[in-house]
Order: sequence, then C-alpha cells, then structure tokens
Amino acid sequence: MPPFVHRITKYDPADRDEHGHYIGSEEPTSDRGAVESAYLQAVAAFAAAAGVDQLAIREPQIPGPAHFGLEPAVEGHGLRGLFPPDLSGFHDGAEISLSVGLELVRAMLRDNGAWCRLEVEDRFAVHVGWDQYVYVRTDKPSESALAHTRALGLFPERLQASPYEADFDEPGVQRPADDDFWARLRWSVAVRQAAVLEEGYVDNASRWHRLTEHTLDAVRARLSPRAKLTVWPDLSADVEAVLAMLPDEGPVELVWEDGNGVITSTIADESEYRALAARTAGARAAAALPLDVDSRHPVFTAVMTDSDGVLRARWRTEPTLSDRNWAFLKTLRRGQIVTGKVTEIAAFGVTFVDIGGFTAMINVPELSWRHIDHPSDVVTVGQEVSAEVLDVDMVRERVPLSLKALQADPMPQFIQQVGQIVTGVVTKLVPFGAFVRVEDREDGLEGLVHNTEMSGAVVQVGAPLLVKILDVDPTRRRITLSHLQALADEGS
Repeated sequence: MPPFVHRITKYDPADRDEHGHYIGSEEPTSDRGAVESAYLQAVAAFAAAAGVDQLAIREPQIPGPAHFGLEPAVEGHGLRGLFPPDLSGFHDGAEISLSVGLELVRAMLRDNGAWCRLEVEDRFAVHVGWDQYVYVRTDKPSESALAHTRALGLFPERLQASPYEADFDEPGVQRPADDDFWARLRWSVAVRQAAVLEEGYVDNASRWHRLTEHTLDAVRARLSPRAKLTVWPDLSADVEAVLAMLPDEGPVELVWEDGNGVITSTIADESEYRALAARTAGARAAAALPLDVDSRHPVFTAVMTDSDGVLRARWRTEPTLSDRNWAFLKTLRRGQIVTGKVTEIAAFGVTFVDIGGFTAMINVPELSWRHIDHPSDVVTVGQEVSAEVLDVDMVRERVPLSLKALQADPMPQFIQQVGQIVTGVVTKLVPFGAFVRVEDREDGLEGLVHNTEMSGAVVQVGAPLLVKILDVDPTRRRITLSHLQALADEGS
C-alpha cells in the first residue's frame, strides 16, 4: 500500500490562483504563537495515530556559507537546550523522543538554522519546508489526525510524495568506513599519502583530525555516528605561500593547524583575507581548498557504518578515484577471469593492463610458463589479453594478474619423458654446469646438467649436447639432466 502523505499548511487553498500559487496575506514566517502551536499539535496527532513516540534524526544540517531562509539564523542553530554546543546527539540515525522531535519542528518552523528529516522507517516521517509547509507521511490512514488538524485551523492536503524525501540515488556505491577502509587509511598514513581526516558530523560542518600511526585508533573512537569522512594529504608547512596563492576573487576554504595542533577551517573571500591572515598568525601548516567539487582532490572518502558494521546512512560523499577503484575492486575475486588491454610495459618488466578503468599488473613470472627474456616476447602495448585474478589487495589497491594461469603448464606433461635420452641445445654456461634446452622450440623447456654429470668435454652455447632426463620437478620447476649417463646408456 502506498504511503499517506499530507501537506499541512496555514495557507487557505481558496487563496490560490489558477496556477496554484498562494496569493493570500498569510506571511511565510513563523508567528511563534497560535499557528506555530497548531502545527506542533497536528504533528503530534499524526504521530499518535501512527503509534509513534520515538523518532530518528536523518541527514541533519546547519547553515552553510549562504543562508536562504526567510528569517536570520540564530546562535546555536535553534538547538540550544536540546543538544550540547558540540551538537553531540544531533547526528544521522540518532533516536529522540517525540517531545524533542516537536521542538526540532519548532526550530525548523522558525528557520533558526538547523534542519533535518524526522522519520520512523517505513512508518512515519515529518519534513519541514522553508515556507511554512509541513509534510507528514504515515503508513496508514489517519482520519482522526486529519480532523484534528482541520479543527486547529490548518489545511491538510493529500499528495503523492513529500518534496523533501531523501533522494540519494547517485550512480555507484557509497564506500563504508569498514575494516577495509581503516586498513587502507592506516597504510596511507604509513606511506605518507594521507595525514588529515575531515569529519563531516552534520551537513555544512566539519571537524578536522591530524592522523599518525599512533593516533589513528583514538581518532576513530571519537568520530560521530554516520559521519562523512574525507581523507586529505598533509597541509603545507609554508603558510605564507598558501596565503599568497589565495584566489583574487571568489570564496575559498582555508584549513590551518595552529601551534597547539588544532586544525580549523573557514570559508572566506578576498574581502576577508586580511582578517584571515591575522587568524592564522602562528599557524604551523595550512592548505587552501577550492569550493568547486571537481577542483578538490582528497585522497579518498567514506561514511561511518553503524556499530554492527552496516552502512545505513543515506547521504553520500563525492567519489574520488580511489573510491571508484574500491567500488570496482569489490566486484573482483581471486580466480576470476578478466579481459583488458595492455597499456604499458614498464622498464622494470611489469606489464600494466587496463581492466574496466582500473590498472592491474602482470609480473614477469606470470606471463608464461616458459622462459622469456622480456615481457615484449609475450605481449605488446594495445593488445587485448585475458588473465586470471591472483589477488585483490584492497589496502594497496593492487590486482596482480596471471596470463599463464590460462595456459597449459608443459612441465607436468614432460614427466613422462624421464629416463629418455635426447639431444638438446646448450643455452647458458654457469659455474656449476650448463643449461640445455630439451624441448624442440625457441622457448622450450631447459634443464641443468651439473658439472658432476658432465663428461669433461668442452661445451659451447648453441652446441648440441646428448643428455638423459633424470628428473622433472613441476613444483620447483626444475629438470635435472646428465650428459655422463646419456653417453653410458648410448654405449651399452
């Protein structure tokens, strides 16, 4: 059954024009009196009809740099007396009583600054609009609440949906701050890729934390539930240079670490730079972050999971390249066959392959079962290859592949030739003997004739040599040969 959604207003439908626009005299601000009280009583009536006495705060926010409300925001965001100054308890998923919920509705009606959705999953929701509209969603009809609302002098109207329903259906999967995330973060801190963590505990408000290998666990323990986490590289120790490079116009976010190690951020434009320089006097490090999302370059992001490890927060972070890599890596598993294109053969021999936008790698031993001198003996840049996933390293974001895993290993088949005498070609001389190719192909298998198994005759690279196959060890990938025993068997 679809939900029952009602818009509750103080605006008489008779005072609307043919386009549905209100043209009456009622002001779109709180009267802080009888009408406001009527709104709260109406919400309470719908909650009672739904059997609800506890609500959950969802997607809480406080005013950002710009405030578009009809009334000026007040100090404390309208939360004074409801939550501590640090806003602990005002977080996504926090359970509150109906009485506290009604006070939050009052603060939102007055446009004091704080805003949130108030919901009971699948049963009940209250959303407050900036223009004195209140939207109530219930899972069943509430005729008594509707009648009470009308008796209070308000006008309930049935709608298909609230315009303030949460809509977080962006493509991709939100990265959770799970064990994989914290392992990735710990590694990033260790290799100095990451140094600062931004904790978005409500929308438009952040706390900043300096990260070291020794402080990471303590920082994690005091993060707000369901906070949005953004990992940043280290701030610059050249604070003067950061200030000198601030843009000539337009707002920018400045982050700085004071002499006590406290990290603060603020948004300012060119008219505030002088005051900003005074505020940052004595700072040990700073960074200027553009407000444009595409120009900000955090290392990676995540959202805090609940204590049971489940991600229930609906809000999203802006995905970084690392976040997109994480989402792709979650689709891979060991033993999976993937197809990609060779993008590079590095000077140190590693072959890089693009698989779905992620760069995986093939180490030289995984290119072929047979001996090769260089990866170019097997692959070329631009070539499409299929390979097996050997591992998925979520911490280092590495995926090693194997070409040879999809090829037949010739070594086990060679076991049946143990005891046979063949003529091979000497490929390499070493202090302890000679390597001889005993398979009739350029990349054929090679075995070792130890000096103790040589006849004493002088051998040269490229020369034929009669040998007996003594042993084939597929595990250690060794073929043991004897020139002496080959001669003895031939002469007998």
